[in-house]
Amino acid sequence: MNPTPTSPPHPGDLPEKRKSTSWKNIVGLLLLAGLVFFLLDALPPIIPRHKPAADRTEALNNIRQVHLALVEFDNEFGKFPDAGTVDAVKAKHPTELDLGAGSSNQIFRQLVASGQKSEKPFWCKTPWSPKKPDDIYLPGKALEPGEVGFAYIAGLSIKDDPSTPLLVAPLIPGTTQFDPKPYGGKAIILRLDGSATPMQIRADNGQAWFNGKNLFDPAQPFWKGKTADIKWPETR
Repeated sequence: MNPTPTSPPHPGDLPEKRKSTSWKNIVGLLLLAGLVFFLLDALPPIIPRHKPAADRTEALNNIRQVHLALVEFDNEFGKFPDAGTVDAVKAKHPTELDLGAGSSNQIFRQLVASGQKSEKPFWCKTPWSPKKPDDIYLPGKALEPGEVGFAYIAGLSIKDDPSTPLLVAPLIPGTTQFDPKPYGGKAIILRLDGSATPMQIRADNGQAWFNGKNLFDPAQPFWKGKTADIKWPETR
C-alpha cells in the first residue's frame, strides 16, 4: 500500500517562516553585541586612557606648584637653589638628604629639606620619569631617579628678567631638545614671573623656538649672552 503523499507547503507559509527566522537572527545578533560591549567595558583598558592634553594639564599644574616653592626658597635664602645654597640649607635645616647641584633631583631636594611638604609637584609624565613620587623622605629615596620630570635652570633669582625660563619639560636629559610625544608636540615652559605655557616643539630638530630662535640660544635677551645652566632629571 503506497503511503499517503505529504502535502506540499502552502505558498503563503514560506514568507512568514523566513520573516520569523530573520527576526530571531537579528535579536540574537543584538544580544551578542550587547554582551561584547559589556565585557569590553568591564575589562581594564588595553590602551591607556590618558591623553597628551590631560598629561600636559597635569604638568602645568605641578610646575606652578614648584614655582611657589622656589619663590618661598628665594625669600628665605635670597636666590633660587643651586650649588651656592647647599651649605646654607644644611645649616638652617639639618638633613641627611643629598643636596648636591648636579641634577634637578638634587636641586629639588633643597626645597624638600627646607620645608616643601610633598614630592609630587616635581613629577610630570616623561619617558625618564616612569613613576610618581611616593613621598618617602629617607636618604636615597627622596626624589630618587624616575620621580622627577622637570629640568631646572640654575643660577637665577627672582630679580632676574621675568621672562627667563626657570623650569621646562619634557627636555631630553643631556640635550636642549624636547621630546614631542608626552604632550602632543608641546613643551612646558615656566618663567620667572610664574607664567607657565605650552610651546610648540619643532618637528625638524626637537627645539622650542622663541623670538625666532632656539629657546636656549645665548642670544635670547634673558640669557644675556650666557649658556643656560641646565640641571636635567636623573634617569637612573
